[in-house]
Amino acid sequence: MTQVTRRSLLAGAAATTVLTATASLAQEDSLTAKPDMSGKSILITGCSTGFGRLMAEDFARQGAKVFATMRNLPRTEADELSQLAKTEELDLHVIEIDVTDDAQVTAGVAEAERIAGGSLDVLVNNAGMSFGGPIEIQDMEATQVIFDTNVFGPHRMARAALPAMRAKKSGLIVNITSQLGRVIAPSFGQYSPTKFALEAMSEALAYELVPHGVEVNIIQPGGYPTMIWSNSNKNSTALLERADEKHTSGYPALIEPLGKRTGGGTTDPMDVPNAIAEIIAMPAGTRPLRKEVHPGAKPQIAINNVAAEVQVGWLGASPFGPWIKAVHNV
Repeated sequence: MTQVTRRSLLAGAAATTVLTATASLAQEDSLTAKPDMSGKSILITGCSTGFGRLMAEDFARQGAKVFATMRNLPRTEADELSQLAKTEELDLHVIEIDVTDDAQVTAGVAEAERIAGGSLDVLVNNAGMSFGGPIEIQDMEATQVIFDTNVFGPHRMARAALPAMRAKKSGLIVNITSQLGRVIAPSFGQYSPTKFALEAMSEALAYELVPHGVEVNIIQPGGYPTMIWSNSNKNSTALLERADEKHTSGYPALIEPLGKRTGGGTTDPMDVPNAIAEIIAMPAGTRPLRKEVHPGAKPQIAINNVAAEVQVGWLGASPFGPWIKAVHNV
């Protein structure tokens, strides 16, 4: 019996020659492919600062039709991107999307599809937030908003974009998680739980979408000097101001640094856009499920490898086996 792989499931007649030529390439070699964004429609969430802003500018300069989304328009960051698009003659469109707002997600994705003339080629779920501190001091207000942003937000975005992607039998969803979505550091609040949830949701989607020709990639950054640190400090300070002493009294050492955290050192945040560009450039059916991104330690690699081995060993011979093996490039 011929083994069903993601290559055979995704490859149409037009793609067969390309995939045959690239099938023998190792995954690491494939990641060196020269990014080509020409003609690709890419929607990115959370583009006011950080990775999202860098991606919007870089991908547009590489020829992509970029939909840079952010919440709370009008705002200076949106005006800056619009002016940049005009000055450099970039195909870059700013759209208001708060990923916690069902109506804005539906309307924003529909507007992007209208401008693109069809389904999106790539959806990058980048928008995220963080609180610091031990789990006990995370009240329900903080817990609900971080899950709504980091987990339910990407879910909303995927649900909005997938019908058109499935109809076209192509597309790529990139979900940005974190090293802390696989390894645990104390006193990061509900950040790791949300990123663990996003990891699991992304992997489930990857399996389920194999027959539809849509791929999912998980980007796992380490620490980078973006606005997430200062924003987290503000969130953590507000959390402490309303926290009850009966919860905070047990954790003086963990609470003392809150509101003063920095991270990322001298690392270059462009590592993340560059990694995503390489993933986009890879032929369909050859992309890895996960990509670890950081110049320093990447402790999640061992977990990623073991998890993939367990998934294939557990379900490889089941009715889901072709999907599992296709996603893990077995």
